[in-house]
Amino acid sequence: MNKSYEVEYCNLELRFNRRHIQDLIKDLIQEGYSLYWSENESLFIVSVRTGRKLVKLRFNRTKNGYKMVGDYIIRDAKLAEWMEKLIEDTRGHAIVKRFKDRQILVESILFGEVIRLVEISGYQQRVLYQKGPFMTEQEISKLYFSTEGEMRMLLLRLEVDDELERLHDALQNGDTEKADVCRQKLSDLSKQLLMLEW
Repeated sequence: MNKSYEVEYCNLELRFNRRHIQDLIKDLIQEGYSLYWSENESLFIVSVRTGRKLVKLRFNRTKNGYKMVGDYIIRDAKLAEWMEKLIEDTRGHAIVKRFKDRQILVESILFGEVIRLVEISGYQQRVLYQKGPFMTEQEISKLYFSTEGEMRMLLLRLEVDDELERLHDALQNGDTEKADVCRQKLSDLSKQLLMLEW
């Protein structure tokens, strides 16, 4: 492995629900990483040990779940690969800088897809790839509706998760009235999801 391996993730914005974060922790443990986590009302932090370094992944609590934000420098190839898969799977946004042999490769990622790739060597910049701006109205319309539909489905799924937690709490506390309200809301949400999936 290249000893000077380094990847910097800037302006990260990835959205999660609580179950997804728990799955991420399990995945990292299965990959052999030593880690611990802490939580308060506004923040969930997962600290991952890579050799002598500690990478702290920060998840801000939002109305609909959690949002991973911030800038991270990762010098572990396996963890960097895991981070990239995470960006792709969550259809997140990021600027990724790869430092290698006096060169920097900069990827701009939007909705999990690379839209621009630039190589920087000294003072020179070279655009290796840029998603073409020349799209027909039909293509733009299709992209807009598919993205909006996916975002709406993601938000609805997060809402379902929140409502399931409320239902669980209501059942634990023996609050049948609140449980009935939750069941009705879940029924409405499942109808909306079915309509979007068609």
